[in-house]
Amino acid sequence: MNFYHDPFFCVPRSTHATSQGDVELPIFYYDSTALLAFFKCDRQKVAALLPTARFRPTLTWGACAIVGLALFEYRSTSIGTYNEVGLAIPALWKKGPVPRWPAAELFRSVYTRQVGFHIVDLPVTTARAHAAGREVWGYPKFITPIDFELQNKHLHCRVLDPANRGAIMTLEGTLGVGVPSPALDLVNFDRIGNQDLRTIIQTRGKGHLRRRGTVRLRIGASSQPMADHLHMLGLDHAQPIVMWVSTRFQSRLNQGALMVSKDNGRLLQTLQKV
Repeated sequence: MNFYHDPFFCVPRSTHATSQGDVELPIFYYDSTALLAFFKCDRQKVAALLPTARFRPTLTWGACAIVGLALFEYRSTSIGTYNEVGLAIPALWKKGPVPRWPAAELFRSVYTRQVGFHIVDLPVTTARAHAAGREVWGYPKFITPIDFELQNKHLHCRVLDPANRGAIMTLEGTLGVGVPSPALDLVNFDRIGNQDLRTIIQTRGKGHLRRRGTVRLRIGASSQPMADHLHMLGLDHAQPIVMWVSTRFQSRLNQGALMVSKDNGRLLQTLQKV
């Protein structure tokens, strides 16, 4: 499909050099399947995976906190075809304010939103996606095979250990019933060098908010750090509390912007290129 005249992708772009060649930002994701699974975890264990000098967990209640697992099958993008899985924690920047209703922040404009996602692990399947993520945003990416299949509501996603090809994790099962739900734009909190970045991801695509059905996460025998993080969170054999799924997902991954604060604690950012 030709997206040349699609207004969603008709935005200014800039060229950035990486060890795997030049990358045009924003990166365009033309045709993808996305599945976002959210799990309930122990709040102290979630906080232990955050750089505590910079971020605090949010979307919490009592002793519990939310953790997200994002699965992507990128069939067509401006940097090629690849798969990706991200373990991410909803967080607040410690130099910014604490909103009264953090969950409501997810529905605010990304330009004023205080809540973002701190990515803990981000395996991908290609060298070019790996280089762009690490060198432009500081994402904790590593290259490894990722199996992804979603057919007739049956999900199978397996992330393999790059050292021995054993399973790091498998998310598998039949999705539960759902209701139509639009895609929400996202905010990531990243770090490149010693600078905190705030990255906006514009999204588009019809999806469904679904019950967990029989979907369950299983952690393999791998000693790779991602497996350790999943174990730390107590997610072996866990079921998500809810999932968002779209087989018609599109997005724009923008260049990150430096995060700064005023004396009153208001979170600001430098001009974001979109």
